[in-house]
Amino acid sequence: MPSPDDSHGPDNERYVSTFDPDAGERASVAVVTAVEAVSQTDSLELPPLHDVVDPDALDSLVEHARRSGEAGQHELWFTYAGFEVGVRSDGRVLIGESTVANPNPE
Repeated sequence: MPSPDDSHGPDNERYVSTFDPDAGERASVAVVTAVEAVSQTDSLELPPLHDVVDPDALDSLVEHARRSGEAGQHELWFTYAGFEVGVRSDGRVLIGESTVANPNPE
């Protein structure tokens, strides 16, 4: 379950969740699980992740970064289900409120 990241303060709160890429845990699954927990929305009610990022490409990016560890830390940010989501190759998923307006309000 994601935990608050106190380093950003109350006006820019982020949540942090982790996954273990070395144990075969996939970044794409970790993103959906983390957003599900933060938003308190069942994953079946969330929009498909592939609408905003290719899940296989995301998983491949993390796997590649882990294999080429000398290249430093890799990080990818995107907006998903009303949240800014950052995925790091060290197995961290960062989630914050989106600063992008919803183009399809209900």
